[in-house]
Amino acid sequence: MPSDDPVPVFPADVRTAFDRIRTRVRVTPVVEPDTAALGTPGGLWLKLESLQHTGSFKPRGAFNSVLSVPGPDIPPEGITAASGGNHGLAVAHVARALGLRATIFIPEVSPAVKRERIAALGATVRVGGALYDDAQAECDRFASATGALEVHPYDTNTTIAGQATLALELEGQIGVPDTVLVAVGGGGLAAGVAAWFGGRTRIVTVEPESSACLHAALAAGRPVPVPVSGVAADSLGARQVGSLAFAQLNGQVDLSLTVPDRAIAEAQRLLFSELRIVVEPGGATALAALTGGIYRSRPGERLAVIVCGGNADPSTLA
Repeated sequence: MPSDDPVPVFPADVRTAFDRIRTRVRVTPVVEPDTAALGTPGGLWLKLESLQHTGSFKPRGAFNSVLSVPGPDIPPEGITAASGGNHGLAVAHVARALGLRATIFIPEVSPAVKRERIAALGATVRVGGALYDDAQAECDRFASATGALEVHPYDTNTTIAGQATLALELEGQIGVPDTVLVAVGGGGLAAGVAAWFGGRTRIVTVEPESSACLHAALAAGRPVPVPVSGVAADSLGARQVGSLAFAQLNGQVDLSLTVPDRAIAEAQRLLFSELRIVVEPGGATALAALTGGIYRSRPGERLAVIVCGGNADPSTLA
């Protein structure tokens, strides 16, 4: 579980994580789209982490978290996690790859396609309440009762360092961008981007208006609970930003934005209709700030957008 005494993730930690997981994850592509088709200015790159194993960036943090524990210390009950879907898929994938048992707690809002895929990977799936935080509470109780190793989705240093390998990889592909747009759920991915790029590029965080825990925390100066709803609640639906993630992001976020559901749905539609890229609402959220006119890039700005998840039912995009 997350520490009460936050310690930052440093670039050296990210390099260690990269070396640890590099044979376990994909190098995901970066595409430079026809920006006229998206109604955006030039100088835009999309990092397609939607093409990572299991359809999101989550295996990076999950592999780093589990591989950081010596094999003999993994309990017989295996590993467990709470998830809106993507983290559960990642942990189930890690368990199968490493020959471990996995028990995944998901909330009722998780789409059936994600539940089915988690089970297909061999994990035991349990519904743990209405929203993500309810599932997390059930997972905590299970880990305490059985001794299973809990793999947190966003708020441990090993998770953050694992997610940060995406940013290290991105720099190797396009150099250091002027600005990175990144969606926020519990904050682990954005914290990873800050751990690697902090001080060298502008970090713009993007959240749905209907579930904006980081935006609220930055305004309050501390993590605070927020209501959660909307089209991206299954992947970006944390009620409160993680304490470690907030400590990493506080002072590193240049701009915190929120976008309405209609902008997310439109960005999701544009990615499919113009680029034939299938993404879920959470995966389209960062781009929605740009295509929705909420973030306006500067002349000559080199802008990278993290497309973080692709676990959508394609029939919903037609």
